[in-house]
Amino acid sequence: MTESPKIRQAQIRLLESLCAASAISGQEGEVRAIVRKELEGQADEMREDALGNLLVTKKGSGRRRLRVMVAAHMDEVGFIITGDDKEGIYRFANVGGIDTRQLVGKMIIAGKDHLPGVIGFKPIHLTTAGERNNNPSRDGLRIDLGADSARVKPGQRAVFAPNFKVLGRGAARTLHSKAFDDRIGVASLIELVRCAPPNIDLLAAFTTQEEIGVRGARVAAHSLDPDLAIAIDCTPAHDQPHWEGEENSRYNARLGLGPAIYTTDRGTLSDPRLVRFFAETAQAAGIPFQYRQPGSGGTDAGAIHKTRSGVPSISISVPGRYLHTAASLVRLSDWQHLLALVHRALSSLKPGLLKSDRR
Repeated sequence: MTESPKIRQAQIRLLESLCAASAISGQEGEVRAIVRKELEGQADEMREDALGNLLVTKKGSGRRRLRVMVAAHMDEVGFIITGDDKEGIYRFANVGGIDTRQLVGKMIIAGKDHLPGVIGFKPIHLTTAGERNNNPSRDGLRIDLGADSARVKPGQRAVFAPNFKVLGRGAARTLHSKAFDDRIGVASLIELVRCAPPNIDLLAAFTTQEEIGVRGARVAAHSLDPDLAIAIDCTPAHDQPHWEGEENSRYNARLGLGPAIYTTDRGTLSDPRLVRFFAETAQAAGIPFQYRQPGSGGTDAGAIHKTRSGVPSISISVPGRYLHTAASLVRLSDWQHLLALVHRALSSLKPGLLKSDRR
């Protein structure tokens, strides 16, 4: 078995670089360039398809090797400029799922030059009592880039500004940034390619347009034609103390309890053989894990498993707080345990798994 990937300062710096990139759905080029640079010369094949997916193949050396697709999406939620109100103030629309209440006063970067700006709204001094008692109007928000912003035109994109930090110490170290969904998956997949086990052909798919309908994954899976697939993502944690009294009927992932194994979500019924296999692999290796609450949300697996004649699929995620906002939080130990679990599972895969009972 090849050595399991370890998270050290180099991996944290790589994640920071990935998170700092501006890569909204449909414009993932900055992340794609980082992945190319990191994996140049370390794979048997690397190619970009028509939708911008970066498809990386690392062939094994054993006999009767399974073709295993592991997917992580490069895109993040963000904004598209829709109109110029002059004086550096722009109307915009959301790209991907973003709560308007999260936007007021947030720093952003816009256009290819990463021009800094802020999402503006009336300050409290100028609002009426009625306005203060209601959520901000989406139509009342503007991106303000200052007066010297002629380089930004309608149709160009913007994302939350980079803000990567390491919080706390020791085993409870926590990472803070925009775009952990799914740059933490991208960083993980890079490490898995570097440490690919020889018993499989690893088909690494760095996918596009997940946040607007898992579009890239569908095309990538059709092209790669895998025997089975694993989607690595970041799932919302439902673990703050003041949420304890709420009915937890959709998400129950918690920071610090290990990677979350999906049994079902809005788009996928995970293959039961893979659910058992990952759980048993974690238990045998003493790797902490948790089951993600069935229900809402989805990953690239939702498109992959319906490709061609069907692909047995599963999702494994790092829990994260405050996803799809300007700053989310993940626990460093959960990231390390996800890498350990996925690598050990890949190293243990045998063709007989897919011939076993689906019960």
